[in-house]
Amino acid sequence: MKYLYHIAIKEDWQRAKSNNTYTNSTLGKSLDNVGYIHLSYAHQVKLVADFIYKGMSGLVLLKIDPSKLTSRVVVEDVEGTDEKFPHLYGPLNLDAVIDISEFIPSGNGTFDIVSE
Repeated sequence: MKYLYHIAIKEDWQRAKSNNTYTNSTLGKSLDNVGYIHLSYAHQVKLVADFIYKGMSGLVLLKIDPSKLTSRVVVEDVEGTDEKFPHLYGPLNLDAVIDISEFIPSGNGTFDIVSE
């Protein structure tokens, strides 16, 4: 099984635990703004992190079991890359998140590769 990943701001994740649902799509944008929540496969996390979150602190990496998701995942093309990314069309149910880890950039602001 391929796990899915989502980079979250720690405060947004804490708020989600209080509300029992997560609806942030990506940095500064919600599910309502975008229509889906951006997810990645393990090999894509570094690319996304370095492009969008370079040098940011206060992040967590959510590891998601796709078999537990209650919203639909669609793997789609993303403009500007040849990669296809998974998108979650609905809120992220918290019980699908099987691991949460601090996601800290290195000294030059980039992130490490995520291993499955």
